[in-house]
Amino acid sequence: MTETLKTEGKAAREPVLSPVDRISELLFGLLMAVSFTGAVSVADGGAEIHELFIAAFGCNLAWGIVDAVMYLVRVVTDRGRALTLARTVRAAPDAQAGRLAIENSLSRVVAGLLSPTEIEAIRGRVVALPSVPSRPTLGWSDLGAGLAVFALVVLATFPVVIPFALMQEVAAAKYWSNGIAVVMLFLGGLGLGKYAGYGSLRVGFIMMVLGLLLIAAIMALGG
Repeated sequence: MTETLKTEGKAAREPVLSPVDRISELLFGLLMAVSFTGAVSVADGGAEIHELFIAAFGCNLAWGIVDAVMYLVRVVTDRGRALTLARTVRAAPDAQAGRLAIENSLSRVVAGLLSPTEIEAIRGRVVALPSVPSRPTLGWSDLGAGLAVFALVVLATFPVVIPFALMQEVAAAKYWSNGIAVVMLFLGGLGLGKYAGYGSLRVGFIMMVLGLLLIAAIMALGG
């Protein structure tokens, strides 16, 4: 929290998204593209194949903008929460009240890992800050991270919609598109499993199965 306050408005975030953020954004964009290509065929089975390509890409452009804006909203919200906590701690009538405010802001797991001495050290650092910003702000690095979110969502579209750009037969294009999506889901699961420290192959297969279930649901609906 103190590092967030010290660097407020500068670079108070992880470098260009955490691995989980990056993989999650790619998977969100991927699932959005798969869902959309299926939904378009339900709505209009006679749609031209290049129109499917344009529609799926346009959908992910819009979703990328929404996701990037929501990322920035989350950053501002997190910083505003940190500033509110800092003011509460600094305005506390005594040390015990300040420590209680910090404890209440922590998750149950984190609170259980910190000793009273460590919580007091945090309170002391907050109280010792020369000043606290009046409101949360965004810096250029945050806008860059938002742009990265947008790019990840949009880039996830390309592998799935490329068959629609290269093939003339809709059924064949959808077959290859779904296959590419399953492979990407497997690779995304591998990345998440490796980052979390679990069995990468197991997580990869779990993500692949989830993808197959999603694609099956889309096809059952007429996609």
